[in-house]
Amino acid sequence: MQASVSIWEEESFFAPQDFVIAGSGLVGLWTALEIRSKYPRAKITIIEKDSIPRGASTRNAGFACFGSPTEMLHDAALLGEDKMWELVEMRYRGIKKIRKTFADKKIDFDKCGGYECFIKEKQHIENIAGRLSSLNKGLKAITGKKTNFVFANEKISDFNFTGFDSMIENRHEGGLHSGKLVQALIRKVLKADVQIISGKEILGWNDDGKKVAIDTAKFQFKTGKLVVCTNALSQKLLPTCNIKPVRGQILLTAPIKNLKMKGTFHYDEGFYYFRNLGEKILIGGARNSSFEAEETAEMVTTEGIQQTLEQFVKSHIKTSSPVVVTHRWSGIMGLTTTRLPMIEQVSNNITAVVACNGMGVAISPIIAEKVAGIL
Repeated sequence: MQASVSIWEEESFFAPQDFVIAGSGLVGLWTALEIRSKYPRAKITIIEKDSIPRGASTRNAGFACFGSPTEMLHDAALLGEDKMWELVEMRYRGIKKIRKTFADKKIDFDKCGGYECFIKEKQHIENIAGRLSSLNKGLKAITGKKTNFVFANEKISDFNFTGFDSMIENRHEGGLHSGKLVQALIRKVLKADVQIISGKEILGWNDDGKKVAIDTAKFQFKTGKLVVCTNALSQKLLPTCNIKPVRGQILLTAPIKNLKMKGTFHYDEGFYYFRNLGEKILIGGARNSSFEAEETAEMVTTEGIQQTLEQFVKSHIKTSSPVVVTHRWSGIMGLTTTRLPMIEQVSNNITAVVACNGMGVAISPIIAEKVAGIL
């Protein structure tokens, strides 16, 4: 996209729109597709402040999971069982929709299974084991599978893990390449005649009840409806929304010969998450070692968290060669106190769709359906 637009292009390029979506991440892209499906002739534009989406959508670990046992039990205690199951169903349906929309090969989807690891002296595995039957019963109503969670302790040695006492497997989960998913969505959105304008930061807006005037540094857009899909980075535009930005740090290793682990893994209620990318190890999290410092929108890595992640790999994954870190990055998640995504009417013609609570890959297709349904 060129930095400047000629007077001949301006009339069509910045013409009044029916819908403008702020943010070209997963929620914004899925929302554009759902609006196009509902309104085939509408003029739809996505405005992205960067050259490419740089939020959590492209900077996550690529987990296609719908809930580990401890996460589900935590959510049930916090939200009540009905809301917990609602969240799980959204994630499961979202993953199904992703795979229905795109071929597995196009987004590197790998149904490798999801696992939760436990250390007996730190976690009450007996209590969790006693709840697996009820969790499987609830999941059957969503997945149609009689058994979702099973103990897989024998795989601890198969994966060359050390220091874990128990492991629970969910064979119906997997991983994907979130960057390739975003690229595939962008191609599909453009094919659906949705305009994407990159490199334009929205500075503010005015809703007069009939139209929304959107201000950028050099131009003003007018639209019938504005949908704000900027997730954790929404505080600047939506200062009254109760969203907490939280940083998630990740590292990636060089290829490790004869790496045995295969799957997506969680530990410590999901505060640690790791997976294999071929013969590489990707690991993220550890923010529970520094909660306050990680409540930030600053997209950098820190020495303390990165060292904690490296030490976790050394303590729990046996490798045949030294572990060499080649990449480090961070992404910013948007959290709400309820763990539920926020869909809020800001004014007559402005809707905020933010705070995926670290579950954006799985739930964004379903959030988009809900948004299109109320516009």
